[in-house]
Parts: sequence; structure tokens; C-alpha cells
Amino acid sequence: MPDAQPRIFSGSSNPEFTEKVCKYLDLSMGEIELKKFSDGEIWAKYKENIRGLDVYIIQSTMSPAENLMELLIMIDAAKRSSARRITAVIPYFGYARQDRKDQPRVAITSKLVANLITVAGADRAITMDLHASQIQGFFDIPTDHLYASPVFSSHFKEISANLTVVSPDVGGIKMARSYSKRLNGKLVVIDKRRPEPNKTQVMNIIGDVEDQDILLVDDIIDTGGTFVSAIEALKKKGAKRIFGSVTHPVLSGDAIEKIENSEIEKLYVTDTIPLKQTGLKKIEVKSASHLFAEAIHRSFLNESVSSLFDVDKS
Repeated sequence: MPDAQPRIFSGSSNPEFTEKVCKYLDLSMGEIELKKFSDGEIWAKYKENIRGLDVYIIQSTMSPAENLMELLIMIDAAKRSSARRITAVIPYFGYARQDRKDQPRVAITSKLVANLITVAGADRAITMDLHASQIQGFFDIPTDHLYASPVFSSHFKEISANLTVVSPDVGGIKMARSYSKRLNGKLVVIDKRRPEPNKTQVMNIIGDVEDQDILLVDDIIDTGGTFVSAIEALKKKGAKRIFGSVTHPVLSGDAIEKIENSEIEKLYVTDTIPLKQTGLKKIEVKSASHLFAEAIHRSFLNESVSSLFDVDKS
């Protein structure tokens, strides 16, 4: 890297992830002071001069909402400190599932969040596996959208030479196709109906899974209802071993217990969101920090980041 190094700062949502990014780039983490007052208000101060520098702020915006607010405050503080360019690095972009008006009188919250990040002063955003790729268009600033498939693919090639890749719903077909091309496996889709939020009923499996080793892929696992229902449906159809690959482990409520008690062999997730529990038997973390580190390195040098996207464009 040139003499003028980028400065990388971490919010409080996932500082371990930022440490891994800095270690990969052989950089020290920038110093910032973050406080929360007794009434819950957040306060931020950069403890070093960032005037004229490229600043990268790493913060996932999962629940609670303070994570998003903290990111906005850090961006604003960097802007008012005369940083040359501010990049919001958002490993997990919260509110991505509210990306359309599917009912009357509801908000398109992912667009609102994109607006807030832009208005706060970010010049660029880097994120991974958005719930819908078109959310990139919600940002009025350049946005690099990374994909987690390179994190997992080489590992699954070692597990089985012939994995059938399954998408748990129609919306995940593009991601599943990316995996199937990398693994040279068949593609199967589960058609499901959702009678109410966070409750899923699996209706039909489109494709043959009998006597197959399965890789079930998705971008987010929240309550685990969809995922476990898919596992049960695949087993009923005669699937042999079932593995899972999910980018963002939200894992709310009793989701971890559901996964641990399911018939899945192993669920692999990334560290875009830190796991709430350790020592789990069926959930294993693979780090995506090196992909974000490479994206930061290339964007800082104004080089192409597209080779990191790794998505089936057909």
C-alpha cells in the first residue's frame, strides 16, 4: 500500500471481525471512543487526526437499532473531521428484508437505511449477500456487493464430490445457482408458502433429492423455521446427508436450538454477525474477513473489486 494508509475503524457490533480485517491487511485498528450515556444516547470521537484520509468504518447493522445509529454517528463524525473519503463497510446490512411494498401502508425500510447512510456522509458502501441484489440500487453512492460463496465452496468440494444444491425458496435461486456452478452440482428449489411472518410451510420440492448429499444455501437464517422445515422436507424425500451454508447468522429466538436438534450434518455460517453461543456441535463459523479486507485494499488503490463478486451472471 502507498504511504498514505487507509484508516480502519470499528463500531461496537462486531469488533472481532474488524480485528481480522486489520490483521489481514497488516494495519492497526484506528482509535475511536464510543460512549453510551445513561439515557441511551450514543457519542463518538475519533482519537486521531483523520483529515484528508480514507476512512473505512466497519459495522454490521443487526439488532438492536443502536448498531445502525452508531454507524450513522461515526460517519457524521468522520465527515466533520474532514476525512477525504468515507466508506461504510457493512458486513450484514440490517433491514434488507424490508425491500418492497408487499402490503398497503408499509415502509420500504432498506431504502430508508440506504438514504440515511448516504445523507450521513458516506462516499461508498461495501456489503455482502444482500437479501435482494437490487438493494444496491437503493444507494445513491457506489456500492460493492460481495458474495460469500468463495468462503464456503472449497470446503464443500472436500466434503463431497457430488452435492445437490438446494434453494429454500424461489428468491434464493440466483445464490444457489452460483454454488451449483462452483460445485458442479444439480440445482433443486423448494416452493414454500408463508401463512404469516416468521412461519413457513414447505409445499413442494422441485427436483430430485433421493439418495443425494444436499447443500442447503441461503443468505440469512433468522428464526430457523424455514431452514428446519426445508431439512425435514428433504429428509422425507429421501435425501442422505444435509449440509447448510448461510451467510448471515441472525439466529433469533430459539433458532440455535432448532438447528442443533435438526437432522442437518453441519451448518456453516460466516462471521458477519457474531454468534451468541460458542461450542455448538452443528454450527461452524467460516470467516469472511479476508474478502472484506481485499475489497478495502482494492477500493483504496482504486482497483477493480469485481473479481471478488463471484456470482453467476447468467
